[in-house]
Amino acid sequence: MPKFVEGYAGKLEVPPGMRDVQVFDDALPGFGIRKFASGRASYFVKFNVGQQQRRLTLGTVVLGNLAEMRRRASTVLSKARLGQDTVAERQVAADKRRMIVGALVADYLAQRETKLRPRYFSEIKRQLEKDWQPLHGHAVELITRQLVVGVVDGIAAAQGEVAADRARSALSGFFGWAIERNCCDTNPTLNISPRAAGGARNRVLSEAELVEIWQASGEGDYARIVRLLVLTGQRRLEVGDLAWPEIDLDKQQIELPAERTKNHRPHIVPLSDQALALLPSRRKGRDLVFGRGDRGFSGWSKAKKELDARIGAARSAAGIDKPMPAWRLHDLRRSFVTHLNERGFAQPHVVEGIVNHISGHLAGVAGVYNKAQYLAERRRALALWGEHLNALVDGRQSTVVALKRA
Repeated sequence: MPKFVEGYAGKLEVPPGMRDVQVFDDALPGFGIRKFASGRASYFVKFNVGQQQRRLTLGTVVLGNLAEMRRRASTVLSKARLGQDTVAERQVAADKRRMIVGALVADYLAQRETKLRPRYFSEIKRQLEKDWQPLHGHAVELITRQLVVGVVDGIAAAQGEVAADRARSALSGFFGWAIERNCCDTNPTLNISPRAAGGARNRVLSEAELVEIWQASGEGDYARIVRLLVLTGQRRLEVGDLAWPEIDLDKQQIELPAERTKNHRPHIVPLSDQALALLPSRRKGRDLVFGRGDRGFSGWSKAKKELDARIGAARSAAGIDKPMPAWRLHDLRRSFVTHLNERGFAQPHVVEGIVNHISGHLAGVAGVYNKAQYLAERRRALALWGEHLNALVDGRQSTVVALKRA
């Protein structure tokens, strides 16, 4: 066996038909070079710990690094004589690195990406990668409630209490996944009280407020989306990410596939004349109705602030000093359900069907056996609401006749 010198690997030849060749250093038994037919070569060390034979790659052969590779091999061999297994030690260290929060977050997100709606996944990703970055260097089993509370309070101070609660929910989902995979035993996000007070929102916009929003919504995609939300009661992203293949103009309805709805059930939304009139012309080569590029509508926060500013200006011009009470786009959905029920435009189970809720009349045993979609009733209710709202916006007395209740 030769003694290795700088440049020795370059002179090695791999016999024809062979994948690689290995040679050992006679000055340091166990220290070797492996050269592949491709010309790539690397240093390695081979040793025994008890009855266990081990092999460890030290690094690529580079001109000038022989002395360093020999030193590393000598260290590994010396440890082996003392019963220390360098390969096992490295495996343990690698396992520990994989149990670090930052590494596990990457694995979690990779597994969840195809199972969550794109917009929701983007938010979870932002929260776990940015909001919870202070925990990334910690071993997952060492994360305590105190550590989590500290970050939650920081998020609440910087971004608001609602953002803090949502970030905590994202982390709770991550820990549920980690527990299932035996990465840790407890979820430190449990028993942390919500930072946002008031619980579930109950804001219902009056019909007069809906008219203010309609009239101040302006032009463009956001205006059309807001008005469609008022008319149909659907969820923000269901409209903002709407695609032309999901719209059947002949049947005058939206047909959302299961992967686009919160409860993962296909959903049909009949379109009133007023809703149909809001659909823009189809842009050449683009399936999405709103937004630009390869995504649906974006810029929600900016557009909402601009709308609120227009509402405030309109109120000032009308001599109304009091601003409109705070509201969110999701409040339009709650308001839609409330007004349709109060006006008697449809029975409660029909209204639930319009907004794709499985509760109340359709919950439990009734929901299991009653698969009726009540499409005719939904279409009638939405038409009545569209006509009623159209009259209010025009400043006319609504002549829509409510459904007679049994």
